Amino acid sequence: MSEITYIRGDATVPSVKGVKVIAHVCNDIGGWGKGFVLAISRRWPEPEKSYRAWHRERAANDFGLGAVQFVQVEPYVWVANMVGQRGIRTGSKGAPVRYQAIDAALERLGQKAAELGASVHMPRIGCGLAGGKWSRIEPLIAERLVKRGLAVTVYDHGEGGS
Repeated sequence: MSEITYIRGDATVPSVKGVKVIAHVCNDIGGWGKGFVLAISRRWPEPEKSYRAWHRERAANDFGLGAVQFVQVEPYVWVANMVGQRGIRTGSKGAPVRYQAIDAALERLGQKAAELGASVHMPRIGCGLAGGKWSRIEPLIAERLVKRGLAVTVYDHGEGGS
């Protein structure tokens, strides 16, 4: 079974051939303005526009914890907006990260990536602003993506980045 590949770099610029899905975690309140989403928005306006519309029209769609929205941004590049964070602040219920929601989103991501024949690229999802622990998220990625035979690359940003 293949493993997760870790490299230094920018997850919005995967340097492999073929179809690619760039996955990241969003919150469930429609906020888009801090963290990795800024790197996505610098490259493509569509994921943010789609996410905001998805949230705005949530009464009529599947928006919520564990849901995933796939946005095609280039002929061979998709962005997966995965809702895996409750709100944006750490409060009485702990950090915003929701491991069950990330697990459910990764399952959907695995299905879509397999369908597309795509490799998956991501920062350390759920570990920045969401406040999650990589030791809890990495096994979910192994279970939902790597076990399916999908190539997964996790990007660690250089100095000063997250």
